Parts: sequence; structure tokens; C-alpha cells
Amino acid sequence: MGDMAIGSPKSSTLDASFRDLTTPAFVVDRTIVQRNCDRMREKAARSGVVFRPHVKTHKTMEIGRMQHGGEAGPITVSTLAEAECFAANGFHDITYAVPLAPEKLERVAGLAARVERLNILIDSETALHSLESFNRASGTVFDVFLKLDCGYHRAGVDPDAESSVALALAIHDSPAARYRGVLVHAGHSYHARNAAEIRSIAAEETACVSAFAANVPGVDTIRSIGSTPTASVVETFTGCDEVRPGNYVFFDAFQATIGSCDISDVAVSVLATVIGSYPDRGSLVIDAGALAMSKDSGPDHVEPQFGYGIVCDRALHPLPLKLVALSQEHGKIVGDPQEIATLPVGAQLRIIPNHSCLTAAMYDCYHVLEAGRIVGEWKPVRGW
Repeated sequence: MGDMAIGSPKSSTLDASFRDLTTPAFVVDRTIVQRNCDRMREKAARSGVVFRPHVKTHKTMEIGRMQHGGEAGPITVSTLAEAECFAANGFHDITYAVPLAPEKLERVAGLAARVERLNILIDSETALHSLESFNRASGTVFDVFLKLDCGYHRAGVDPDAESSVALALAIHDSPAARYRGVLVHAGHSYHARNAAEIRSIAAEETACVSAFAANVPGVDTIRSIGSTPTASVVETFTGCDEVRPGNYVFFDAFQATIGSCDISDVAVSVLATVIGSYPDRGSLVIDAGALAMSKDSGPDHVEPQFGYGIVCDRALHPLPLKLVALSQEHGKIVGDPQEIATLPVGAQLRIIPNHSCLTAAMYDCYHVLEAGRIVGEWKPVRGW
């Protein structure tokens, strides 16, 4: 990465308000977020597909509207707390993209009654039976997607199994459901080593939903795909009807390393303060530990011993240092003793996180950076 700054002005132009922040602090570059949002939305529009971005990465109304060019539009959520908060702020077409726990049906039904559409996700006959039992008691009819496993092997039914087609038809014919289609998440794209490998997985993703839809003839099937790596590297969305990327608004060190984006596309960093400087040991301690950074490991399959983020100065110039260990409130950085000696107690550093989604989830507010100045705060949704 050399000495190039990552999306920020030179240190001399950084506003003194950085010094006013209590560290650790989560800093979001609004200009980069806007650029990332515009690129993905415009790609979807050019491709003629429905754009239903995920909001789980940022969980804020401000970025939710930026994803749709300043308006409320279709979104994807991972918690009912997100769904309820966004619904209360004008987002009325929502997909809850986590397989539904039966005990949440009453809450889901209540929310569905307050919005234009609330799509839910199931991947088993047991879940369908739960919908049908609730329907018999309440009369509620649910909008339902069937989750397919397109290779990630986290959740979803086998798209090649006859039982999966039977389940799709059972959903379609059920009095408790309006069958919407199939939904996949190519999470295994995170195991790729470069953009070419991601493109190959993107092709598998769309082939999966298209082949399954062809096996359910006569049934209208929305083919919904999602995954920031696959959505980022393709030039045009084909073989699908809607796309649901989420991490792309922020990106992170992991995405940049596997080839989903350039490092200049990463919009977030954690501002931390040096609380221990030990040149004789070749190490620093900062006040950003596991509760500030998360303990997500880096892309070790690409760069072994990547560490817990990219260590930069305040202007986001990468430094020859590595964040090697995290305890609850401490982060340990190692490097050349001469470099360590330039960073006394009280110095500030910015760390580009490995996984922006989990790191953002550690903070109750984001500090918004624009043209080198902290200009405001955004408050994310919390809870489940």
C-alpha cells in the first residue's frame, strides 16, 4: 500500500475535532459511503433488477436513504429491531433475510400489518407448518422466500434435491403463504483469493437460482441474490431479479484484500489512542480492544497473520505496524522499534477494521467525516 492515503486528506488538513473525540471512536467517511452507494444502485438500475440493499452493516436511516439515492426503498434486514425501526421511518418494503424462528411469528405478523410488504425466509417443512398453525389461529398470510444453499453451507435447502422443489411447491400451495421465490447468499465468496475467483462464485450464485426456478415451472419465482464480493466484481447483474448487497457501503480490510474493492473504497476506520509505547519491546498498546474492533480474523487465506486490521496514521497512511492481539479494552501493535518511538502515549492512530459490519456493531454512534472534518453523528439501530 506504500505511503498512499486511503480516502482522507493529509494530516495537516484534518480538523482538530479528531482530538475532541473519545477513543475508541468509529469514523465514517460520508463522501466514500455516498460514492459506494451510488455505484451499486446505478449498477442495479443499468441491469434492470430490483435493488434491495441490506442494512445490517450500517443500521442507520441516513445510509439507508443514501442507498436509495435519498429516498426510502426496498431493503433487507437481519433483525426484527432493524425492520421495526426502518418501518417506523418510512421503509415499507422489507425482507427479513434470516430463517424465521417460530416464536417470532406474532411479532412478524404485527409488523407485516403495518407495512406494504414484509418478506420472511424459511428453509424447512417444520417452519412452514409453524406458519400454517399460526394462520389457522390468526388468519395471517405471510410473504415467503425459500432459502437455497448456493455453496456457503450455512443455511438453506439443497437446490438439487427433489425435496427442495417439493417444499417450494408446498409453500406456493399453502393457505398460509404467498410464495415469493428463492433467496441465496454466496457467503463462500469470502473464501476467494482474488476478483477472478469471486466472479466464478458469482456465476455459481446466479446459476443456482435460475436452475431452481426452471425446476418449478408455472410458478412465479423471484431470484434474489446477495453478497458484497459477488455484487461488487460483476459489471452487470444477470440471471437474477433482485440483488441484496450490504457490506459495500463501508467495505473493509477483508474486502479490499480479496479483491472486492480498492482500499480507497473503504469508508470506515477506528480512531484509537496510544496508551502504552515500548520502543525497547517494539510494541504499542492502544485503547481499542476486542470490544472496539471485534475479533474477526483477517483474510489469512490470502495474507497469513494479517492481524486485526490495517494500522494507519490519522490521515489513513498505512504504517509498517501490525495489530496482533486484542483483549477486552487493549490492542497490541508490534513493529520496528524506530517506528514505535515516533508514537508516544497520547498519539492517535486509525485502524481499518477487518470486518466493518461487526466493528460497527460495537458502537452506539458513528462520527461522520467530511472533507477532513467531523461534521456529525449517526445513530445505528441496536438489539434484535
